[in-house]
Amino acid sequence: MSLAGEERKERIVDWLNYAGKVRTSDLVAKLQVSSETIRRYLEELEHDKKLKRVYGGAIKVQYDQEEPPHLTREVAFADEKKRIARTAAQLVQDNDVVLIDDGTTTMHMLPHLLGRKNLCFITISVPALNLLMDYQNKGLLQAEAYFIGGKIQPKHFRSVGTLAEKMMQDFFVDKSFLSIDGIQAQYGISSYDAEKAMLSKRFIENAKETIVLTDHSKIGVSTFYKIADLKEMDVVVSDVPSPEEWSSELEAKNVNWIVAQ
Repeated sequence: MSLAGEERKERIVDWLNYAGKVRTSDLVAKLQVSSETIRRYLEELEHDKKLKRVYGGAIKVQYDQEEPPHLTREVAFADEKKRIARTAAQLVQDNDVVLIDDGTTTMHMLPHLLGRKNLCFITISVPALNLLMDYQNKGLLQAEAYFIGGKIQPKHFRSVGTLAEKMMQDFFVDKSFLSIDGIQAQYGISSYDAEKAMLSKRFIENAKETIVLTDHSKIGVSTFYKIADLKEMDVVVSDVPSPEEWSSELEAKNVNWIVAQ
């Protein structure tokens, strides 16, 4: 495969990450190659498990149909999540009221916030709450903490549901750090769980600034329940740059995409 061919395949993957699907006819027009060449590219990308061919084109591979348990998510892309969390923590300032979502990435932010003063945390995450209490008891963190209670989802170590939504109505935060299951430029951010998605909507509504944390495995993915459009986000922190095809849309929607260091 020539360098030009590899570059074309990368473009195809970028377009998939943007829209979730591509058509052979569109790829022929965009890449200015024959349909036979496009079919060969799609076959090779499918062999590399980067897409799934369907009639007339291809779709992005989605391996999971439901949210993995917390303990599974905790070890997946662990190094990338730690880098994302460290970068996201730099956005927190003294005296901030901060919402920490239940994701395994957001919890990795807490060790990097020990030097901040007069913080106030709100969370639905049981592991995050335990870590906050441990830091407080050891005198390592100067902060208050509130737990948003509701229906407990044991597999995910979090609370959700209408009671949690009602409780969140009375809290307003400076920054909401959200975990997600999928993000697309065209369709926004999404969750496998409808109850979690509804609560995330409340997190966005009651925040001055919304920051989404996502590793590369969720880019271009659309899951069961839509949380919000990208225009409702302020910042995305990821381990990789945004897909090339997203640039104009991110700029139009005033979303700042930060690559974790």
